[in-house]
Order: sequence, then structure tokens, then C-alpha cells
Amino acid sequence: MPKLQMFSGRQPSGNLLALHGYDKVRQKGSHIIMQKLQGKTAITIPVPDHEGVKTGTLLSIIRQTGLPHALV
Repeated sequence: MPKLQMFSGRQPSGNLLALHGYDKVRQKGSHIIMQKLQGKTAITIPVPDHEGVKTGTLLSIIRQTGLPHALV
């Protein structure tokens, strides 16, 4: 797997997740809450709004979305 580049919290939430149907539903403190409706359920993902998101946190966001790593 290729090395992940460093992202700020706004990049995954504003660009990548929005392109795949996730909407910003609210923000509490330094976390942006993104949500995607899928049938009768909703997938909710908190994204930290920090200067740099750690690799483990970014991998967790990718895993929660179900998107393949190649799209990120």
C-alpha cells in the first residue's frame, strides 16, 4: 500500500467525503460530523478539524466510510 500523505481535517471532510455523498451535519468544537444516508440507516463519521490528521486516524476514517484506499 502506498504511503498516505498528510491531510488537515478540512481536506477529507470538505473534498473527499463530500464527493462520495457525505454531508456536513454539524461541528462541535474541533470535530466535523459528516453523515451519509444509506437506505434507512446513516453512516456518521467524526473528522477532527486539526492542522494535521495522524495516519491512524485517517485510516480509521477510510475504514468507516468503506471507500477503497486507492480513492484517497
